[in-house]
Amino acid sequence: MAVNEGLAHLSDHLVDGAMAVYAVAMLGYAAEFAFNRIGRTADAAAAAAPRAERTAKAAVREPALVGAAAGQAGAPASDASTAAPAAKDAKGATVGKAAGGSGSARGGEEAQAVLIGRIAVVLTVLGWGLHVGSLVTRGLAAHRVPWGNMYEFSSMICLIAISAFLLLLTRYPVRWLGVFLVFPALVYLGFARTVLYVPAGPLVPALNSYWLKIHVVAAILSSGIFLVSAVTTVLFLVKDRWERRLAEVAAGRAPVSAAMRNRGGIVMKLPASASLDTLTYRLIAFGFPIWTFAVIAGAIWAEAAWGRYWGWDPKETWSFITWVCYAAYLHARATAGWRGYKAAAVSLVAFSALFVDYYLVNLVISGLHSYAGV
Repeated sequence: MAVNEGLAHLSDHLVDGAMAVYAVAMLGYAAEFAFNRIGRTADAAAAAAPRAERTAKAAVREPALVGAAAGQAGAPASDASTAAPAAKDAKGATVGKAAGGSGSARGGEEAQAVLIGRIAVVLTVLGWGLHVGSLVTRGLAAHRVPWGNMYEFSSMICLIAISAFLLLLTRYPVRWLGVFLVFPALVYLGFARTVLYVPAGPLVPALNSYWLKIHVVAAILSSGIFLVSAVTTVLFLVKDRWERRLAEVAAGRAPVSAAMRNRGGIVMKLPASASLDTLTYRLIAFGFPIWTFAVIAGAIWAEAAWGRYWGWDPKETWSFITWVCYAAYLHARATAGWRGYKAAAVSLVAFSALFVDYYLVNLVISGLHSYAGV
């Protein structure tokens, strides 16, 4: 059946529009992350700093007490309204007023950042809708499911990653993850749109099977979830390194760095490393059974197509290696109690195996699964 060129061009325009909207949403997430309130772990940085620096930072964080500090250093926060008038010095009153104004300004900036973050979520949903539309029109144009080559497969993985993020937003306050997830998804989608792109067309005869709707869908779902877990793993490693540095400073084994005096910048706005570690585990635990089903369904399809369930084809081999690595991650956590750095290392090794399974096997290594279409 002939390709509907009109729908094919519409699909291309929709995916370009989705990329543009994702890009604006990413900037919104970045703006919120940069200007919103530093998280609860910021107090850990202040605790590790010298006492004089802690005192100065406390004065900045609690401007309502600046005017009272000169006359009533021990006044509790609840007495700030009565302590402030006790300061008779005009200069001190002016300082207190200015500090209070600064606090109001910061509060206004944070409110604006939160609003920008919410707008970014709306834009992400809009981009997601355009993205879905591009895949639907691509499938209608070619009269088949829209995951028959690497371009379409990559686009589907990006869609699943964005969908996973939006689903997480409905249950957890993870808007901070937006900039770190939308960026790689956008780069990944851009790579697919430029390097891996092929015009809409019919399927390779070997792929013309109902198993394409089962085996490949499972592989797409699990790959998108593993992409999100790789992002949270990298964020965990960054935050864990920072927390270890804080512990060394608190123990007197390391000096206070400039980053600590600045309260850690963006690192301090990330959740605690333990939370990132738990989120990574939940994502992998959710995606692993889907990947397992994809491997089993692929073996059944291989028996129907080639007369054998398993032949150690490069794609089969690396799919199995990926399965073993993610199984090792879950097994190490469940039996050996691995947490933190060790588990993160296994997670990244597993995602690296998935990367080899998808890119190197499809583009470099020839085998029975060489259906890249590039």
